[in-house]
Amino acid sequence: MTAPLESVNFEALDACHQQIVGHLNRLATLIQTIETSGLDEHTRQEAGAIEAFFSQTSRAHHAEEERSVFPPLLAGNNAEMVSAIRGLQQDHGWIEENWIELAPQLSAIALGNNWLDAAEFRHYAEVFLELCREHIALEESLIYPESKATWAKVLAARAARLASAPG
Repeated sequence: MTAPLESVNFEALDACHQQIVGHLNRLATLIQTIETSGLDEHTRQEAGAIEAFFSQTSRAHHAEEERSVFPPLLAGNNAEMVSAIRGLQQDHGWIEENWIELAPQLSAIALGNNWLDAAEFRHYAEVFLELCREHIALEESLIYPESKATWAKVLAARAARLASAPG
């Protein structure tokens, strides 16, 4: 079943991608800061903000894509597109799996805990960064343009039906 026509807000999805990229950049900076300067109040605040964003906003964004962007493309007859969507759905799982490891580390940093293994943190953060950046690149270069075009066709057909309806 596809989402209602009014439910896809590409401006919000695009804006969220921009926010995700911004938070990924903050995470990359945080890795460096921890290794060079250790933990301080700013580092703790950054870790808390990054953890909160990816635990809430980013997860909701993925759920919205699964609900409204992917289904119409999966229903199409383009095998390459279906394969790309299946890969993105798998990415969502891998991102979540990696996040389950990374989020507690960020929470610990935010609380000022000094038990952090910097090498382990770097590893999970770099995997997360790579997964998310590649995921967004594919969505923005292939999936979102195709999804926007698909929705535009659906809306145009709907408008044509309404215009030709008697009454």
